[in-house]
Amino acid sequence: MSLSFNLLLTVCLAYAALLFLVAFVAEKRAAAGRAGWLRSPLVYTLSLSIYCTAWTFYGAVGYAARSGLEFVTIYLGPTLVMVGWWAVLRKMVRIGRTQRITSIADLISSRYGKSAFLGGLVTLLAVLGTTPYIALQLQSVTLSFAVFAAQGDQAFASGLPAALPADNLDATALWVAAGLALFAGIFGTRNLDVNERHHGVVTAIALEAVVKLVALLAVGIFVVWGIAGGPGAIFAQIEASDIAGWQLVPGRWIGLTFLSAAAFLTLPRMFQVLVVENSDERHLATASWAFPLYLFAMSLFVVPIAVVGLGMLPAGANSDLFVLTVPLAADQDMLALLSFLGGFSSATSMVIVAAIALSTMVSNHVVMPIWLRMVRGGATFSGDVRHVVLVSRRLSIAGVLALGYLYFRLSGGGEALAAIGLISFVGVAQVLPALLGGIFWRGATRGGAAGGLLAGFIIWCWTLFLPSFGPGAAISASAIAQGPFGIGWLRPGALFGIEGMDPLIHALLWSMLLNTAGLLIGSLVSFPSPVERLQGAEFVNIFRYPAGARGWTPGTVQSEDLLVMAQRILGATEAQALFQNAAAVQGKSGYLPEPSPDFLERLERELAGSVGAATAHAMLGQLAGGTAVSVEELMRVADETAQIMEYSAQLEAKSSELERTALQLREANEKLTALSIQKDAFLSQISHELRTPMTSIRAFSEILREPNVQGDERMRFSGVIHDEAQRLTRLLDDLLDLSVLENGQVTLNRQRVMLDDVLDAALAATRPRGDGITVIRQGAAGRRFVTTDPDRLAQVFINLIANAGKYCKAERPELRIQTGTETDGAGGAMLCVDFIDNGSGIPPGSQSMIFEKFTRLGDTHAAGSAGLGLAICREIMERLGGTIAYLPGQGGGAFRVRLPAG
Repeated sequence: MSLSFNLLLTVCLAYAALLFLVAFVAEKRAAAGRAGWLRSPLVYTLSLSIYCTAWTFYGAVGYAARSGLEFVTIYLGPTLVMVGWWAVLRKMVRIGRTQRITSIADLISSRYGKSAFLGGLVTLLAVLGTTPYIALQLQSVTLSFAVFAAQGDQAFASGLPAALPADNLDATALWVAAGLALFAGIFGTRNLDVNERHHGVVTAIALEAVVKLVALLAVGIFVVWGIAGGPGAIFAQIEASDIAGWQLVPGRWIGLTFLSAAAFLTLPRMFQVLVVENSDERHLATASWAFPLYLFAMSLFVVPIAVVGLGMLPAGANSDLFVLTVPLAADQDMLALLSFLGGFSSATSMVIVAAIALSTMVSNHVVMPIWLRMVRGGATFSGDVRHVVLVSRRLSIAGVLALGYLYFRLSGGGEALAAIGLISFVGVAQVLPALLGGIFWRGATRGGAAGGLLAGFIIWCWTLFLPSFGPGAAISASAIAQGPFGIGWLRPGALFGIEGMDPLIHALLWSMLLNTAGLLIGSLVSFPSPVERLQGAEFVNIFRYPAGARGWTPGTVQSEDLLVMAQRILGATEAQALFQNAAAVQGKSGYLPEPSPDFLERLERELAGSVGAATAHAMLGQLAGGTAVSVEELMRVADETAQIMEYSAQLEAKSSELERTALQLREANEKLTALSIQKDAFLSQISHELRTPMTSIRAFSEILREPNVQGDERMRFSGVIHDEAQRLTRLLDDLLDLSVLENGQVTLNRQRVMLDDVLDAALAATRPRGDGITVIRQGAAGRRFVTTDPDRLAQVFINLIANAGKYCKAERPELRIQTGTETDGAGGAMLCVDFIDNGSGIPPGSQSMIFEKFTRLGDTHAAGSAGLGLAICREIMERLGGTIAYLPGQGGGAFRVRLPAG
């Protein structure tokens, strides 16, 4: 072999760099709103190829060499699912998008009353079942490295080549695991909301799908036409080989086909790409025929490669590596290198997606429930929940890869690792009864699902997983031969006295039977909670009814508390946009909608996309209390006729509209009442404001008329008259300015200016007042240009800065001015300037009045202001095409100014 080990490492690093580049470009395009082909059916179909791991790429040929056509079951199961189980796939995707499902554990948890216990149980099962499979991928990569590192016949022998120490292979596996953890951590945790697709990862997986398919087809074509001499010759070799004498065992064939079909639906990595990463339900229509074609192409040359490998390689050669060793034996180094990259792609794509899926499950269903219990205050805790979730996901990715590497080291690449693919399939298949029962049977309950999962999990561990380590490793040899404590019918290989069955089919049969029985019996004897019944009705009838509200009972929850919690999970921009939109739907202005049941349900769904359904439900429950059952939901559970449901929906819509109208009228009445009070206060106040300077002017004018007033006293009294005259002028100017603005008589002098220049001018104008407040500037959007009236805009900024200096009563007052960008409802770019101080803020009951004329929150009889400043700011921003609003939930007083960019 002329390919050196160092060259192989260089090629791997270059290939990894290419994947990083592809993922990075895809992420940037998606972030810029240019996803385009990234959301195409072709990319979605290719992403499903992570089903074809290194075990499939390498192992299918070895499987064929040892067991004939039995390898076909690996491909037949997913094909039957894509072609014949259309109803299951479409229902899973629709539920995933409607319920904002983040993982298969989240689906099970959400269906059964948003149970944290079930989510944790499925997560534990998934981690335990997938970790050995990750070890298998590391084993395949290290063995392929070993083939190139070995010399002569050692390259084709089974086991570890003597020329390459075990420590070198361990180091190779360690570096591969570390690199995959880095890739998955960078591109798998960029978005907290899992429903925001991982475009970079999916695009890289699609590229790897092409690489491994091309590699396997290239090796197959070379074997048929380059070695065997054509199709006729290869068919003759197949007829003469031991593979032709293979006999079909119906029970094992059916069992393995069912197993591969079940694993295709329940493997965490498959659920991730099949459901979570699905951006359009219609892509399933393309994948239903395109993915079976892909599987057919992957399996097309498996038998020819196996037959040629058995004929040309030394006896005892590792048949799992024929895809790699046959080209090497024929001195086709470049083809062998392409084959190596195909196997490398098969392994890395599976590990990356599995790590992302498992990290999401561990974070949402293990870390977050524990964190909620441990942290004092739970959902109201003042820390950054986003940071907790992101760190836990990154650590989970590293932990999953570390567990895979540890299993690789402990197993030593023996028989346990060679068979672990099917063993893992049986483990994750235990989720299938709870999954199918949950989406097709309304009577399935949390108790039944938990009982079935536990029964199947225990049987799988006892009959298959623990014995796979070998006699005496996890189970004593006597227990395997005679049963625990001599109880023969509990022997792992002959459970309940059934002997002579294939160990894999034996474990699959008993685990699925007891799992299904546990689900049925547990569901029949247990009674579901109201939320569980409602979720069951919605999941089963997902195509009949839209997602409805869960009937939250808000109690004394404050919208500002909900906003604070949402900002810590979704981020400030996303949470504020959600609350502002909800307030607009309710006919309210600002950022604080009424905490109605509909809004609470919508908020829960948004939170579920980031932390999972169970955690989102628990966090919201800490603030909003329990849930109630509405009339509509009772009718849905009872499955009344479609006419009654339609009539109920119409009544509900009319009732909601009346509630919104009543709310608007109530708010308008409250505002009118408050304005009436403010008007009376203003009349008293304005008379006071006018009388005070006029009294001073008249009094000091009379003093100046006295002949004995000379020198310094005359100058001092003249200064008082001047100051009071200026104060009176400012009051009259404010009144006239507001009148002109309200009547639309103002003339704007629009110019194209930089936003920072206007802010600089406003700060310069307020500094001489000496308010003693520290100003902190943040954000890069201040370098953007706007077309506006800079004087009027500066007037708004000056008013907000002056108010912060006047009303912020913190020991060390600070004002944070932060610039940013966002989009309006029509997709246009808007510049935002936030003025946030560290004071006590404005009470919720007063926030709706602060922009009205003559409104002051302090002493209405104090001199110095008529309460017109913010009203003038509002009128100016309306004339400039922007808005000004109070921004709640920021800790102190906060105002947001929005104006069109450009």
